[in-house]
Amino acid sequence: MNFEQARFNMIEQQIRPWNVLDAAVLDILSVVRREDFVPVAHKALAFADMELPLRNGGEAGQCMLAPKVEARMLQDLAVQKHEKVLEIGTGSGYMAALLAQRAQRVISLEIDPELATLARANLQKAGISNVEVRQADGAKGLPVEAPFDVIVLSGSVAEVPHKLLELLKTGGRLMAIVGDAPVMRATLIQRTSAVEYLTSQGWDTLAPRLLSFPEHSRFNF
Repeated sequence: MNFEQARFNMIEQQIRPWNVLDAAVLDILSVVRREDFVPVAHKALAFADMELPLRNGGEAGQCMLAPKVEARMLQDLAVQKHEKVLEIGTGSGYMAALLAQRAQRVISLEIDPELATLARANLQKAGISNVEVRQADGAKGLPVEAPFDVIVLSGSVAEVPHKLLELLKTGGRLMAIVGDAPVMRATLIQRTSAVEYLTSQGWDTLAPRLLSFPEHSRFNF
């Protein structure tokens, strides 16, 4: 398989048409080797427009997001070189690797110990030194390291817990995919003051659930 041609096709046929036009983001996607973060069994699908299971059975919260979704999130966040980023849901480490190209430091939380170990190994092989992967429940956040300039939820949630928003600096922003299938919205929340937040929802998508986050109560009549 010609990985370089497949990477070029991914960028030109999937990502650009999805309104990802930031040259810096496109450059990152061309440099970070997605195929090195994909399980061996799915390497031929590394650049396909689909989610990829990271473990047998593809349990919820244990998939790589589709490339265009990761790219769009990266573009919307506009991470700067001086910023500290918290990622929730490390998976294979690919999104953390993308964030690392733009941030000063990335701390990524993964609830699954096997995936945390996998991500650390993938990032080390890729020569990325400004990411720290911690095995932890991301739904609890990381207050000891707060405040953060950026928080990224690499999966979907029913709603964003307020305790995560409280970990942002003023001017900081959080990106998550929020809602219930079949309608989820990419949601960007910026902290504008000690008590105020500005929310925008730019595009629709679907993503697997992050583990341990609360769901909406469901009543059957």
